[in-house]
Amino acid sequence: MEYKDYYQILGIKRDATDAEVKSAYRKLARKYHPDVNKTKEAESKFKDINEAYEVLSDKQKRQRYDSLGSNWQGGQSYTPPPGFEQFGFGGGSYQNFSFNGQDLGGFSDFFSSLFGDMMGGGQASQRMDFGGFDFGGAQQTSRRRKAEPPSENLDITKTLNITARDVFNKKPITVKYNNMERCTQCHGGGYCSNCGGTGIKTEQKSIKVKLPPDISEGKKIRIKGEGQTDAYGRKGDLYLVINFKDNEYQIDGSDLTKEVEITPPEAVLGCKKDIETLHGKINIKIPAMTSTGQALRLKELGLPKKSGGYGNLNVKIKIVIPKILTDKQIELYRQISQSN
Repeated sequence: MEYKDYYQILGIKRDATDAEVKSAYRKLARKYHPDVNKTKEAESKFKDINEAYEVLSDKQKRQRYDSLGSNWQGGQSYTPPPGFEQFGFGGGSYQNFSFNGQDLGGFSDFFSSLFGDMMGGGQASQRMDFGGFDFGGAQQTSRRRKAEPPSENLDITKTLNITARDVFNKKPITVKYNNMERCTQCHGGGYCSNCGGTGIKTEQKSIKVKLPPDISEGKKIRIKGEGQTDAYGRKGDLYLVINFKDNEYQIDGSDLTKEVEITPPEAVLGCKKDIETLHGKINIKIPAMTSTGQALRLKELGLPKKSGGYGNLNVKIKIVIPKILTDKQIELYRQISQSN
């Protein structure tokens, strides 16, 4: 599931006061209320706004949410701490909440996984018994879950952004991530030196990962035993999903594409250029009358192949106008234009 940045949704800072939270919510709620805003995105935004306010206006929920850390971004892959995913809104009255009598549908999966144990039926105000610890809410009928054999998903899935140089160097790369686990000393709702009373303990972890030689976009790397740990000491695995993110190269298997800029005179007359590659600096000859988008193939200057050797480097030409031109240069361009 995806992490939701409630502060970003309301457009406020993480240290916003209760008054600032309420003010931002009211402003956005008026703007995106379905009765006022008839755009397609209004209903979705209005729902997100209400969900964000549900969390940030509640001291206990906000404390638990903040315990995840501040280095998360909206849309990132999120795995709930073991045990908390069991407390979704399973159906019936748990599924929906409303605003001013209007049905908005259910909370997001992210909200459910993080706060399901704190929520109840109806309008999220019913009390729920959680392993002997009672979590707030109105004085309504208590729901007690029967003891069930634990069957928690302890695996974690993260996106790993890598560059062409990461693959080329063949050296282990450092991966840092947040590992969230259910507190084994309490269940939230009170003082706890282990988790601060949030019920969740967040730990920053750092591991070394060696990329396999046949690495490709979307490939999963499994790191055994680096997932979450449950109360019984069982450990899950960490799965890293490869995503190529490189500002210099486009990666296609073992082949690379790199953009090289030249000026209009260089395109017309041809030129020589020094360019950086993964294999070192080289000098290439760009032929006369070269157009934007044309590519020069340089053999064996790409990434390692699993079968041995290297792929190719494609140099893609881009013609650019210098940002600063003298009056004489501009006049020459004018003369060329008039001669056509």
